[in-house]
Amino acid sequence: MSSHRFATDPDVVRFLPWLIAALYAGFFFNLGGFPLFDLDEGAFGSATMEMLARRDFVSTWLYGEPRYDKPILIYWLQAASVTLLGLNEIGLRLPSAIAATLWMLLIAAFGRRVLDARTGIVAAILAATSIEVAILGRAAIADALLNLCIAGAMFALFLYYRERRVRWLYAAAAAIGFGMLTKGPVALLIPLAVSFLFHAIKGEWRLWLRTALHPGAIALVIAIVLPWYVAQYLREGPAFIEGFIFRHNLGRFSAPMEGHGGGPWFYLPVALLGVLPYTALLIGTLAAVRQWFRDDLQLWLLLWFAFVFVFFSLAATKLPHYLLYGMTPLFLLMAIHRDRVANRFWLFLPPLLLFLLLLFLPQLVDLALPYLRDEFVQAQLADHHAVFGHGYQVYFALAAMLCMACMFWRRLPRLLSLFAAGLLTAVGVAGHLAPSFGAIQQVPVRDAAYVVRALDEPAVMWRLNMPTFNIYSGRIVEKREPQVGEIAVTKVTSRRRLGEHEVLYESRGILLVRITGPLRER
Repeated sequence: MSSHRFATDPDVVRFLPWLIAALYAGFFFNLGGFPLFDLDEGAFGSATMEMLARRDFVSTWLYGEPRYDKPILIYWLQAASVTLLGLNEIGLRLPSAIAATLWMLLIAAFGRRVLDARTGIVAAILAATSIEVAILGRAAIADALLNLCIAGAMFALFLYYRERRVRWLYAAAAAIGFGMLTKGPVALLIPLAVSFLFHAIKGEWRLWLRTALHPGAIALVIAIVLPWYVAQYLREGPAFIEGFIFRHNLGRFSAPMEGHGGGPWFYLPVALLGVLPYTALLIGTLAAVRQWFRDDLQLWLLLWFAFVFVFFSLAATKLPHYLLYGMTPLFLLMAIHRDRVANRFWLFLPPLLLFLLLLFLPQLVDLALPYLRDEFVQAQLADHHAVFGHGYQVYFALAAMLCMACMFWRRLPRLLSLFAAGLLTAVGVAGHLAPSFGAIQQVPVRDAAYVVRALDEPAVMWRLNMPTFNIYSGRIVEKREPQVGEIAVTKVTSRRRLGEHEVLYESRGILLVRITGPLRER
């Protein structure tokens, strides 16, 4: 399809405004309207801040110590962004928002090439406005960039299989290389394993070997990846191999890290909830699984999702965003089977339940509070009704009423009504839910950091792990026991260990004090 035909295609003219709205709502709306979240956004942002402070663009540091969790690419992009826009929420989140936008456009372009323009755009809209993508796609972490790279590699490998054009093989190699610079071996594992399974089922072993062992593609991956890995090893030595390869990659598979475990079916509810408000569409698509074997494309997409689901289900460490590496094919399959759910009631029931849950969330917190035993969490949720204002209540009440209208008013176009539910979800998350949770969890940390910045004194972090404090205070904070005369940020639950002290700030479980006497014994 030529560019002129694409621009005048009725499906493109009809759905392109929805795609633009979805990209804006999902990734850019209110991008800086709430604080950075701990732990992940805080860790990435604080490491980027230390990178700029040290002018060390090879190694990453957090709390003044080497950080081996992730490779370097996202930090480079965040460093470039905050250099232009400042060390703030927009500066740190913008690289992810751009990467997520490119990820969605890649879905639309691939769908258009292998299917048709309508299916490609529908898949991109579904992805951009699903709740998990809308949350993680704008977050100042590595996942949006990694998913862009994985999607690019998987799309290019399929196109190489179908068209046998070597340019697609080089495109896949480039995507794998940049993915390995973003989050490590997983960017190679998924394309390699899925392509192996696909070619094995098709009985085309020799083609897979020619694909996997293509000298030019291998050389391109090495050229992208090797310089930083070698430089980092020369800088850090065996500690880098031990920390990055063995602990943060192999270690996550063999044992739960930081308490992030789960049963073998952990990712089933993650998938069903992660695609909200399109859960009914996903269930209808899964019911058509036999049709997925009828053509090469659907088989490729099935194997992609299935490998990610099974692999991370077997891993000891389980986090919801791991399944995102296999969600791209689901959105394409959902777009292919978008007419499977004809019953409007079932189609709009998941978003209705979501909006009702969010509407009554303050009351549900009230019911849960008596059963919470963590004093810090109790302090965080004190007076929580103050952060769920009238705007929050009105928004989700109206969203629920619109869903009910879509359920029963058959004159409303079904697919466009579903898109509207997606836009309501994305806007509700970015405009109301995230700011409310930010007010509970992060605003006290930010405000305590502002006090330290105004005092222009050093501070230490004690019995607390909230690296956003580094960002908002504008200084590299050490994690250790405070000494007499020092300022310390901690939890209110640590008060029992404090001796004489002066309270500088206290809110929602966060305590900022100046130590004026020795700490009490444990």
